[in-house]
Amino acid sequence: MSRFFRQAGDSDSDSEESDDELMSSGDDAPKAAPTAAKPVMSRFLRTAGSDSSDSDDSDDSESDSDESDEKPRKSSKFLRSDSEDEDSEEEGKAGVRIMSAQERRLAEMEATGKAMDNALKINDWVAISNGTHLSFPFDSLARMIQRQHNVSEPIPPFYIRTLVGMEASLNNALAKEKEAKKKMNATNAKALTAMKQKVKKASKEYETDIQKYQNDPEAFERDYTALTTREAPTSAPSRSTGPRADGEADDDFTTVGKGGKSMLFTSESIYKNLQAVQEARGKKNTDRVEQIRTLERLLEVAVTSYQRIRVLLALISSRFDYNSSVATHMPLELWLSAQREVDQLVAIVAADAAYAIQETTEDYDEMIERSPATEKDGVVRIRGSIISFVDRLDDEFTKSLQNIDPHGPEYVDRLKDEKVLYCTICRAQAFYESSKQAEPLARVIMRRLEHIYSKPDPVVQALEAAVESLDAKPELSLVKQKTTSLLIHNLCAYLYGAGNSLLRTRAMLSHIYHHALHNDFYTARDMLLMSHLQESIHSADVATQILYNRTVVQLGLCAFRCGLIKESQAILQDIFTTQRVKELLAQGVHQQRFQVISPEQEKAEKQRQLPFHMHINTELLEAAFLVSSMLVEIPLLASIDSEELKRKAISKPFRRLLDFADRQIFTGPPESTRDHIMQASKALQDGEWEKCRDLVQSIKIWSLMPEAVSVKEMLAKRIQEQGLRTFLFTYSTHYTTLSLASLAQTFSLSIRAVTSIVSKMIWTEELSASLDQSGGVVVFHRVEVSRAQQLAQVIADKVGSMVEQSEKTLDVKMGGTGGWGDRADGNKGEKRGEQTQERRGRGERRGGGARGAMRGRGGRFAQGLGNQMQAS
Repeated sequence: MSRFFRQAGDSDSDSEESDDELMSSGDDAPKAAPTAAKPVMSRFLRTAGSDSSDSDDSDDSESDSDESDEKPRKSSKFLRSDSEDEDSEEEGKAGVRIMSAQERRLAEMEATGKAMDNALKINDWVAISNGTHLSFPFDSLARMIQRQHNVSEPIPPFYIRTLVGMEASLNNALAKEKEAKKKMNATNAKALTAMKQKVKKASKEYETDIQKYQNDPEAFERDYTALTTREAPTSAPSRSTGPRADGEADDDFTTVGKGGKSMLFTSESIYKNLQAVQEARGKKNTDRVEQIRTLERLLEVAVTSYQRIRVLLALISSRFDYNSSVATHMPLELWLSAQREVDQLVAIVAADAAYAIQETTEDYDEMIERSPATEKDGVVRIRGSIISFVDRLDDEFTKSLQNIDPHGPEYVDRLKDEKVLYCTICRAQAFYESSKQAEPLARVIMRRLEHIYSKPDPVVQALEAAVESLDAKPELSLVKQKTTSLLIHNLCAYLYGAGNSLLRTRAMLSHIYHHALHNDFYTARDMLLMSHLQESIHSADVATQILYNRTVVQLGLCAFRCGLIKESQAILQDIFTTQRVKELLAQGVHQQRFQVISPEQEKAEKQRQLPFHMHINTELLEAAFLVSSMLVEIPLLASIDSEELKRKAISKPFRRLLDFADRQIFTGPPESTRDHIMQASKALQDGEWEKCRDLVQSIKIWSLMPEAVSVKEMLAKRIQEQGLRTFLFTYSTHYTTLSLASLAQTFSLSIRAVTSIVSKMIWTEELSASLDQSGGVVVFHRVEVSRAQQLAQVIADKVGSMVEQSEKTLDVKMGGTGGWGDRADGNKGEKRGEQTQERRGRGERRGGGARGAMRGRGGRFAQGLGNQMQAS
């Protein structure tokens, strides 16, 4: 049927007929040509259904007309019989051969060289130097030779011959240019000069090879042929058709590497394979998984300690190189494998003192076997760093905890791996103690300290119990030191004597944190003040500033647990004033309303976040700060008469919340922690101390604080005392005398406690009264202050603040700091600081106790820490 009358369904029948033709046997004689040629259908009249069939038919017609008398038609690969397979294999020998990667590179070089020769014939140096259809032919040829170097292949004679010929052509062209009357154009002359420099540089680089080639070109080519044939891949063995056992499955295959080269994993070829792996490390398109497998095979065949150390150093580095992204963490399986291999490496070096791994060593040949007998002093020094592996393991562990959901079981399972990591750190510490390497020992002790300084005693005891089962134990252990505090003290004492100032600073902060965690407030406070870290912490790195912020916050919580309310409020005020508590503690990213941060900044912020199990509960921290501010601010507000002085607040965050609560028309039952504390503050202002106590004790967050029962009892006692002070400040103008027994009954205090509180208020001039112990009453004295006296007090306060600000500015310009920074220059500075504090105290007493809460030891401490904690 004519093709013009075919329908879409006819293509199937045509394809079936063509298949029947293809199923003809290969042994039959070639078929005769078809009797009638099929008419060719115009391409513009084809339908969609006839595309495939028409294309097949047209191909058939063209092949029939050209090759029907010369070759039999080849059957389909999938429809051949066994006999046809044998015939096709014989015919395929004379077919197209697939070129290897080396042959393709050589063919590409020759094509580039041919283009350069064509350009030389017409003296076109622009085409050679800058390129025409080939982009920069000479530069492309140089890149191809560099590629030969990368795959450790010899330089082909073709390139050396091209360099020699190019140099001769350049000399001839320059000589002709000098003698020619008509000079070449400027562009061609510029390209000629550029090519002269390029050829000169390349000739200098391959000067030795050029000299060998010029002396004996045939010998040079024979050497190249010998090298290439020696490195040629071995032919694959023929596969047997019969069945074989599973154990014999791998005998017929040869492991090949990049470029089809065979790789033999034997103890003799370890160094050659190691060199190949190290050369490919870090390059583009390097298969990291294959590198790790190769090194694992090399570790299996390693015999000597030197071979195992060399392979382990390369293998651990390759595992760390597997994850090139900074944002993601290392896979768990690779991390565990690296941890086991670090332990194995430390065990090998610790067992044999004749081998040492050091970061700086003399140059040595990495391709030969080394032993203690071949070294001068009997010690084989290998270039490497165990402490860098330990640091990377610890960093990857922290990074994995940052990226795992802390509320899922995976986080807990991952946290269990901290025990094996701690054992690895202690094993490395024992090794460095035995080898007496001071600098890496200090670094590994700091890593160990960071794992235990912030943990409670039961957790530290569990970690140390795992260390006791090790074959190599460090000198400092919990069994020898008896208590965790003594263990941490000795670890920090070693770091204090180290030469690294950063490690000393971090050790000091960790030590202070540990003391604060164990409610040793005065020791922690004295250590912080004597270290003067608050003066220089703003110039430290971000991680150290975060550790400083955590230490100061933990010190404030310690003061709160010990019942030192004023000290706690003064310490916590600085960090809460910034309104960036989570960001300063590295527990979250602070998002400002009109600030846009770049993705790089956001990534950096997330990378410095602490793992969830190291977080300090910010809600508990806020509750402690607000309660401390309440117990300090409410009596102070009651003691001030003028509205102008009332606007001066000690704790601005608390005063802001209190003012907002006062503006509320309707107040419902408290729901959050802030609601409980604001309603308790109002009750304390009204003298209802029992309601205030119940509201504060009903906050559920106290259950997360250690020794919650004793903390609640302490808060009840402090609320009673401050309730009495608030009552006396508020209602002293309404009484002439007030019975001590009545006060004791009202606030459920003993007469002795009431007498002590009243006497202290009279002594500090907060209360204008006298104590009549014979009658058991307090006699109030009314002092009428005139308007002029009030204005004089206001002016005196302002002048005092101006003087204080001027002193701070002068100290900054002179290179010092205010407050406790004055102590840096000895007794003179200390006396000046005390005089400044005394002036402030006199001003407060003249002001009727307007700032009385900041006097004494707590006041000086608040002055020392004021505005010194810098945002990270």
